Amino acid sequence: MKNTENNKNLYRRYLDDLYTTEDAREILNSLHDPDNYEALHELSSDVWEEAATQQPHTDLEREHYKREARQLLKRIEHKKRTWLRRIAVAAISTAAIVCLVLGGIHYLEHLNERQIIYLEASTSYGERKQVLLPDGTQLILNSCSHVRYPNNFTGEERKIELEGEGYFQVHKNEEQPFIVSTRRFDVRVLGTCFDIKSYSSDEIVSVEVESGKVQVDLPEAMMRLKGKEQVFINTISGEYNKRREERPVAIWKKGGLRFNSTPIRDVAKELERMYNCHITFADGKFNNLISGEHDNKSLEAVLQSIEYTSGIRYKKEGKHILLYK
Repeated sequence: MKNTENNKNLYRRYLDDLYTTEDAREILNSLHDPDNYEALHELSSDVWEEAATQQPHTDLEREHYKREARQLLKRIEHKKRTWLRRIAVAAISTAAIVCLVLGGIHYLEHLNERQIIYLEASTSYGERKQVLLPDGTQLILNSCSHVRYPNNFTGEERKIELEGEGYFQVHKNEEQPFIVSTRRFDVRVLGTCFDIKSYSSDEIVSVEVESGKVQVDLPEAMMRLKGKEQVFINTISGEYNKRREERPVAIWKKGGLRFNSTPIRDVAKELERMYNCHITFADGKFNNLISGEHDNKSLEAVLQSIEYTSGIRYKKEGKHILLYK
């Protein structure tokens, strides 16, 4: 009996919006216990009696209730009052249970949203790092990159923020799209493997798809890519180059470098990130576009290759490099 009274008080506090987080959890757990139905039944009866004692406050409400009463009397004139009371109490009991369940679920969802914590991972010069996201998605960060993501994906999408370059193996979930947000564009997928390169300091940004399909959302455009396709976007001119490439994606994971008509100044920034060096340019214009692939070469070997293909020379003193013509 005492337990029933305690449960009634708990449900009453819930209906009056005077409850704690622990109360909400206890209510949801108690709804699964048939022993608590008596408390719900008694509470429903109390609510019914309270509602019956309330008087309408306006003439409009008074007429409305009179009209409803006349209609009700016509339906029940041949029935017993005890039968009506049982039906009404049963209906209110059901409504009370539904309200408690739906309200509790909504409140717990609200609590979960408030409890989301955002995590971050970063890499420094010459560093690469593996990150396992909450949904099982695997991410490898390239040098000087940063990712921000929630400790739990809730809602209709899985959204993270990326600055720099990362290779993704996205855990497939068609009900909850995976979105990578960068300063230049967003990439939306359901489940696939792809590479995003979007350093805010670079002129050229890119998306390369290894398998599956991705959607690239730009401020004023949208494009779709499938396996073995890639797009390079010039953030200054707004031009983009979409093409198919059979070669492996993200060779930087194994220490390689690949340039596809890359501006020399972007090449210099990538060498700085990978080899932890500092590159400056002598006076003059450097509009050269660099292409080529380097498989785990030393900085000296890469500089020599650039000099051979572009005519841009270099002077190296420790970690400081000067490029000149």
